[in-house]
Amino acid sequence: AANVLNEFENVVKNKHIRDREEPVDLSGKRILLAEDVMLNAEIMIKILEVRNIIVDHAENGQEVLSLFSGSAENYYDAILMDVRMPIMSGLEATKKIRAMEREDAKKIPIIALTANAFDEDVQNSLQSGMNAHLSKPIEMDCLYETLEELIGKRNKRSLS
Repeated sequence: AANVLNEFENVVKNKHIRDREEPVDLSGKRILLAEDVMLNAEIMIKILEVRNIIVDHAENGQEVLSLFSGSAENYYDAILMDVRMPIMSGLEATKKIRAMEREDAKKIPIIALTANAFDEDVQNSLQSGMNAHLSKPIEMDCLYETLEELIGKRNKRSLS
């Protein structure tokens, strides 16, 4: 399994170098990943680590809330939120984060990860306070571009 993952990493790195001239540097950015299926979480973590992103993993919405609320303000740069999870759904967790009395709770990019790509699901994600919606299986380039756009915008805003 390690060889497959190493091979996977090399392909990703080389493809990314070829495709893009000036990607937004995501090194050292912190992502809170909410994903209840362990295998999916491991794959996502590997994909994010290729870009030197630091990942904290939560298995349900309740864990997301406790990790987020227990962190310093602006500790996380974005949240990747699986929509369907046990104990508390991603939609519910997003609403609760957005309702928190702290500055970063209103601004942090929250990206829905879902197997459902229907318009209604996209609407539900956006209405709950999410910024973007990625359909599973997640395409790496799409994930990177979404993070670059949302984290890049956030960094520009915080400089002013």
